[in-house]
Amino acid sequence: MFTIISCTNRKLALSKTVSSFYQRLLSHARVESRVLDLQDLPVDFVGSALYENSGSNQTFNDMTTMIRESDKLVFIVPEYNGSFPGVLKAFIDGMEYPNPLKDKKCAMVGISSGVQGGALALSHLTDIFNYLGMHVLALKVRMPGIEKLIVDGEIKDKLVLELLDMQIKDLIAF
Repeated sequence: MFTIISCTNRKLALSKTVSSFYQRLLSHARVESRVLDLQDLPVDFVGSALYENSGSNQTFNDMTTMIRESDKLVFIVPEYNGSFPGVLKAFIDGMEYPNPLKDKKCAMVGISSGVQGGALALSHLTDIFNYLGMHVLALKVRMPGIEKLIVDGEIKDKLVLELLDMQIKDLIAF
């Protein structure tokens, strides 16, 4: 089972649209997947699920169980302020020890309104994943100007589609 993580809790963010599109691509490749949307995190999870409250919030626990039970992960990462969303960092920080990301394999897709397609966000997140012992697929797809790439919930850019196809093939073989 692959799990696609929509890495923001911001309402109306395009991360969820890209996550759903990626799930359809995986389905075409005959790979079973599900989407873990950080919009579904409890609003109070920082206070009710982290540190001394670890294990106390069942919704948060269920979301981290999805990570633990996944064979491979795909992170759809929007770029916020030159990095990735803070809610993703808080989610990672709240996972139990030993971290369920250790020895997992993952792919990353960066999205941004700007011209870099989340390059800095993916770089920062790669550093964290390497520290946690996760294996990160080298091919990171970046989608600059994301608003122009999506039409009716579909990504229409030929190069981006080719890169996503390559990434999925590499992730399956990874």
